Amino acid sequence: MTARLVLENGDVFRGVSFGADTETTGELVFNTSLTGYQEILTDPSYCGQIVTMTNPLIGNYGINDDDLESARPRVAGFVVREYSDFYSNHRARASLGSWLREAEIPAIQGVDTRMLTRIIRQSGAMRALISTGESDEKELLAKVLDSPGMTGLDLTREVTCREPYGWDDLDLTPYALPAYPGSPRFHVVVYDFGVKRNILRRLRAHGCRLTVVPADTPAPEVLAMSPDGVFLSNGPGDPDAVRYAVRNIGDLLGKKPIFGICLGHQLLALALGGRTYKLKFGHHGANHPVKNLLTGEIEITSQNHGFAVDPESLDPAHIEITHVNLNDGTNEGFMHKSLPAFSVQYHPEASPGPHDSDYLFKTFLRTLTGQAAIHAS
Repeated sequence: MTARLVLENGDVFRGVSFGADTETTGELVFNTSLTGYQEILTDPSYCGQIVTMTNPLIGNYGINDDDLESARPRVAGFVVREYSDFYSNHRARASLGSWLREAEIPAIQGVDTRMLTRIIRQSGAMRALISTGESDEKELLAKVLDSPGMTGLDLTREVTCREPYGWDDLDLTPYALPAYPGSPRFHVVVYDFGVKRNILRRLRAHGCRLTVVPADTPAPEVLAMSPDGVFLSNGPGDPDAVRYAVRNIGDLLGKKPIFGICLGHQLLALALGGRTYKLKFGHHGANHPVKNLLTGEIEITSQNHGFAVDPESLDPAHIEITHVNLNDGTNEGFMHKSLPAFSVQYHPEASPGPHDSDYLFKTFLRTLTGQAAIHAS
């Protein structure tokens, strides 16, 4: 079955469908990871986005039950150069294509993804559409132009949990990082703005008992749970549109230790009076270099975000910048100088990606015991 990818600038890419027979719109971005397509597809932070993989061959290890970052695929659509329906992995239970069709996610192969990536780099992330139908291309372009952009979108409401729940699962695969051997030492409330499962696994592995709550849970309800700390998760969309979360975080500052990742990092910055802005094409991949300004060490990191924190908007009398992106100099982390609150833009839990930054979970545990949040590996 043929498929078309239509960009808001009028470019049209033709290929072959290997996903669902349907039509979708979303923001088109590219991801530079060599592996990890299953984790990428199920990361709630990709809600509302059509993801292009720069690695040319995708699908050769199929789909397994261990590497899901949420219950189902969250992307709007998927674009690859070459799809392999034949998969070879001892854990695999299905092909990538059959899994996407079951989830009603459209996917297109046979696209020149190098050209597509260059277009995104030069023009920026843009609205796009994948269609397997017979509609006229002018009609498809009109649908693209009528679709919403990412700026101003609160997509957190689409991916957050509806009710609080506890999490006690550990990563028990042979590839897991070591876990804390005893019973959980701390109770942490996790704000679910689109949380990845491996964040929960890593917090649990470091000795935390977890209560996951919806994104709009009022601060007094969180405090009534008597947590030792509060975690702010990753998530999709524009952080400036999630003002209810910003207000709740502001009410929690100084009352409980806070650790934020990705969208949680941006929301913490907004709660502290900072600003965020839209990046041209975002950071999406498992190989982004970040410098820890407190130690001078370099971390290779997993990233997925289209917005960033403006470091100039953070009051230097109270906020210290701790991490910076070595590709473009954007902010990757900060800490409050007197309150137990810190955050990073990237993903220390990886999945996919390197484990260079797993030390940040230990940093969070230090804040739970009343120690300073020093970002040292």
